Amino acid sequence: MIVYEASKGQFLSDNDDRDIEDVILGKYHSVTGRKVPTAEMRAWKESLGYMSKVLRDPLIPDDVGVAVELHIPQSSKRIDISLTGRDAAQSKKVVIVELKQWEKVRASTKDALVTTYLGKGQREVVHPSYQAWSYASLLEGFNEAVHTGDIDVQACAYLHNYERDGVIDSDHYAGYIEKAPLFLKGETERSQLRTFIKQHIKYGDPKVLYELVNGRIRPSKALSDSLAGLLKGNAEFILIDDQKEAYEHILAAGRSASATHPKVVIVEGGPGTGKTVLAINALVALTSAGLNCKYVSKNAAPRRVYESKLAGTMRRTQYSNLFVGSGGFIDTPANTFDVLIVDEAHRLNEKSGLYGNLGENQIKELVAASKCTVFFIDEDQRVAMSDIGTKEAIRGFGGGKGAELLEHELASQFRCSGSDGYIAWLDNTLDVRETANKTLTDTSFEFRVFDTPGALHAAIEQKNSTNAARVVAGYCWPWTSKKSPQSFDIVIGSDYRRRWNLDVDGSLWIVAPNSINEVGCIHTCQGLEVEYIGVIIGPDLIVRDGEVVTVPEARDRHDKTLRGYKTQVKATPEKAKALAALIIKNTYRTLMTRGMKGCYIYCSDAETTEYFRSRISGH
Repeated sequence: MIVYEASKGQFLSDNDDRDIEDVILGKYHSVTGRKVPTAEMRAWKESLGYMSKVLRDPLIPDDVGVAVELHIPQSSKRIDISLTGRDAAQSKKVVIVELKQWEKVRASTKDALVTTYLGKGQREVVHPSYQAWSYASLLEGFNEAVHTGDIDVQACAYLHNYERDGVIDSDHYAGYIEKAPLFLKGETERSQLRTFIKQHIKYGDPKVLYELVNGRIRPSKALSDSLAGLLKGNAEFILIDDQKEAYEHILAAGRSASATHPKVVIVEGGPGTGKTVLAINALVALTSAGLNCKYVSKNAAPRRVYESKLAGTMRRTQYSNLFVGSGGFIDTPANTFDVLIVDEAHRLNEKSGLYGNLGENQIKELVAASKCTVFFIDEDQRVAMSDIGTKEAIRGFGGGKGAELLEHELASQFRCSGSDGYIAWLDNTLDVRETANKTLTDTSFEFRVFDTPGALHAAIEQKNSTNAARVVAGYCWPWTSKKSPQSFDIVIGSDYRRRWNLDVDGSLWIVAPNSINEVGCIHTCQGLEVEYIGVIIGPDLIVRDGEVVTVPEARDRHDKTLRGYKTQVKATPEKAKALAALIIKNTYRTLMTRGMKGCYIYCSDAETTEYFRSRISGH
């Protein structure tokens, strides 16, 4: 997807004869359906104006391709300027330019970070050369034409308001500036940028831009498949923007925390923002630095999947000691660990143990057990009434210990084809929160509604060529096959009969080869991802007259996520119903965001089916 594309000649004409920001705005709105803040429009006007000055060189051909806001596939990132053509040897080339209006920065001791004024205050953010290089790396990772070497990418950063001062261009950042040269204010710098462009692009070729924009999208890396490489110190994933910023702050907190100066870090991010990738990267770096660290998660499924991927690459005792549950810190002496990295912190419980009768509070116990505790959280993925993981609770227990509190938010999206629009639409459609996205217009993520569960399952089976597609459902059907293996669990109409994921697979259901024949639930997929997810929406979520209605009584009586609802509804009916509604909506939101490329749904209720269809553009 691309917001604006033209030849150099047309781009210069649009700058001369029209307000370029209005041209970009019109195209941006038609492509994304989103509004643009006034500050961003001003940035377009100024930065693109400077870029037009750079391109006013007769040795840069008029038919060189110019793309503005080029969307990097499978992510929510866009590249400011992409120039396409061929070099002197006729090889296909792309030069990407990261544009900044910055005038001053302060250096940071953290890798690739600088401090500058953004929005309403000073912020520590990634260096422009790192940002340009990381975007080029993303493009190589996701675009087949670039990955195969058919199109070569060069990156650079242009800070047209920034005078060279020995800070932004200090030796501390030299490694990244070498990968993505940095050009600053002044005619000399502008001339050097022109030389850089001409070095890589000598001839125009409209086909190169077309091939870049329409290049086949490569499959996204699955974290579970890359885990062994990560633990060996391989750079399996390039951290970008807010991910890199949070990562460097986690490392700094982990290295500097002590029993007398404890630290608590909260990293908040929605589905696909890379929370677990960031958690594992931080675990590797801090462990490699000699710190005593553990990865903690309440849900067993991610831990079991990761352990299965590590089998044969290291001793079992090594990885079983590294990946642990959240209930094992009840009697841990204070500050035993240097760093505890707590993933899916929204799933933490108050009590521990098989019967939920041990300990006092898992958040309190984790904070007490470590000098630095890092919580990765998305409160909209609380899917059980026993889930107590909230930012407020973490802040409270951190403050109770006297810990320094650090908070970060992740926005970069790498699931659902990087479609922020889909996530916002889903939140609105499920009535999780009101957004401006009432209609799904973004076609980068494949969303389909099926009339029968059989058709849904067949479509997911067709997508399972790489064992990366699964069907899941709300827990509205009893697990009959647990005691009677020949019985079917999910029975809908006369044609659809499937079993819940079998005991033999357990927490490994999402990677077990034969599990495509079964149906999973929230417990076997939360914290994990597939390429395509099929979701059966049961009678616990229906739509009546355009309103989303939740029906807790429609959940199977053995569903542990609503345990305690009947008791609570007698004591505080309104509060209990509101909490149950939140749990049910969050469950389907979580299930419907497990897919990297697509989500297919079937609704057991006809009016609900039509509701989802009515909110898709073109229906």
